[in-house]
Amino acid sequence: MKFLLSFLFVLSSIILNAQDVSGMYQLTVYATNAELQRTLTLSADGTFEFYNFERHDQGIPPEKHIYGKGTWTQDKKVISFFSETSDLDDKFTLDFNGTKARFITKSPRDKSNRDIETALSFYESDIFWISGMKLVKQ
Repeated sequence: MKFLLSFLFVLSSIILNAQDVSGMYQLTVYATNAELQRTLTLSADGTFEFYNFERHDQGIPPEKHIYGKGTWTQDKKVISFFSETSDLDDKFTLDFNGTKARFITKSPRDKSNRDIETALSFYESDIFWISGMKLVKQ
């Protein structure tokens, strides 16, 4: 009986502290002559879609739309992204293999009144402009 109660206590604490990583993450930057929007959607089934929109008044072409998709896995706070060859086509051109991000959230043990946005911070990628990028959960 003690074992059963202990097991239920541990299981409930794990479930309560489990963090839902799935959702939409976004970065938006506006400037006088440019606009940048990056959106990452992590689905609960382990798939993702990435959309990058860039508009530069002096750019050639002035607008760019870049897409990527694939699967993701979570190991503690690290999210790893994978793209199969079947995920890549004329529209979805970004290969996310080798891309990793850290899931950032306020710890349930942190009782301070600090405001920490839930976000993904990319620290490793073969796509040079993704490393160092931080997307905030919407």
